[in-house]
Amino acid sequence: MVKYEFPKDFWWGSAASGPQTEGVYDGDGKGESLWDFWYQTEPEKFFNQVGPEKTSRFYQKYAEDIQLMKETGHTSYRTSIQWSRLIPNGTGEVNPQAVEFYNKVIDELIANDIEPFINLYHFDIPMALQREGGWLNRKTVDAYVVFAKTCFELFGDRVKKWFTHNEPIVPVEAGYLYQFHYPNEINLRHAVQVGFHELLSSAKAIEAYHAMKLDGEIGIILNLTPSYPRDETNPADVKAAAIADAFFNRSFLDPSVKGTFPTELVEILKEIDHLPIYEADDLETIANNTVDILGINYYQPRRIKAKETPIDGTHGPMPDDYFDNYEMPGRKMNIYRGWEIYEKGIYDILTNVRENYGNIRCYISENGMGVENEERFINEAGQVEDDYRIDFVKDHLRYVHQAIQEGSNVQGYHMWTCMDNWSWANAYKNRYGFISVNLDKEGERTIKKSGHWFKQMTEAHGFDD
Repeated sequence: MVKYEFPKDFWWGSAASGPQTEGVYDGDGKGESLWDFWYQTEPEKFFNQVGPEKTSRFYQKYAEDIQLMKETGHTSYRTSIQWSRLIPNGTGEVNPQAVEFYNKVIDELIANDIEPFINLYHFDIPMALQREGGWLNRKTVDAYVVFAKTCFELFGDRVKKWFTHNEPIVPVEAGYLYQFHYPNEINLRHAVQVGFHELLSSAKAIEAYHAMKLDGEIGIILNLTPSYPRDETNPADVKAAAIADAFFNRSFLDPSVKGTFPTELVEILKEIDHLPIYEADDLETIANNTVDILGINYYQPRRIKAKETPIDGTHGPMPDDYFDNYEMPGRKMNIYRGWEIYEKGIYDILTNVRENYGNIRCYISENGMGVENEERFINEAGQVEDDYRIDFVKDHLRYVHQAIQEGSNVQGYHMWTCMDNWSWANAYKNRYGFISVNLDKEGERTIKKSGHWFKQMTEAHGFDD
């Protein structure tokens, strides 16, 4: 029998976001976000036409939900402050109902010995700003910094773990390259500018936080998807994987941790005349305001081979001009999400961070398994028997444990997510939570088998094999 034991102060918990859990209610003072707008204009784009107003009702049920977090072994929990809830128009007046709500959530978490980890931006730009160009517009950077400072002033006395952005590559990919989020563009020039402004806003928020002399720490949360070459002995495959890594991982990882941009990416963007527009001191701001801590979201690997298919120039240059994706024979799949399950990837990321990024303090901020039609696995007692999720967590934690043994500075593990929540255009198609949510019964909660297991595991600081 092998014992996988973790440090006594390891951060155990889960992650969610404001727009995916809170819901929308009459009189809550919330402004319109990009997601509210998109759903109202194209509801058919959302699975079963379930929109952001029908999320898991955390706005009303937060006290009950925090008790369930305690029952499932949480010592920490990450969520986000919705920009459009706190400052409904993106700039201007602060919504007092939002201040009251977030104060109650933070206080309730602390009262139950669950440390709040608070993220500031989770894809949910106020629509008033999006109408003026969103992250393409430099004014959004300034508005975001005011939003961040407002959060620090209101909640920084109690919140000690702050994060500027969750997965900032997603608005770039989804909104401006591959058309799975609004505004559904295919435009690399816009994608690069959006990414640069997100990075600049992160650096400026970090600068503002440190200037306020608050006694916490601030970082960023990145979804790191390792790029593996089809053939490690083939220089063309290796080069293609390095370029994919520069576009989708190092584009945010390097400036956030090191304060510099990957040379390969800069050279490509310079060659095709797609460098972003920036001001003289922006690069210095980014260089001087790197993160204190790094959140790592890991779901799947990226398999890459040298470019073999014809380049499609219909929409101008694209990252895919430099590589092709590769489907590895015999790969293990989550068939519901269409993602490869490759547990060792989490170890490879942590090793890379240890060896190439100064072994910065980090934690696994998301890792999860979405499954469709989980009601198939409800037993006679009304509980979802999700042994597959328990196995998924164990299989990844074994590699996290190995990374710790080899010196990784990883401090915790958060599952995506606490309870089933709304997943953007996928709505509730796939369920991820330790706790099930019954939409037909006013969001009734039931702890799944994995939630009870997680409680036992965190109390024991590990598990046996």
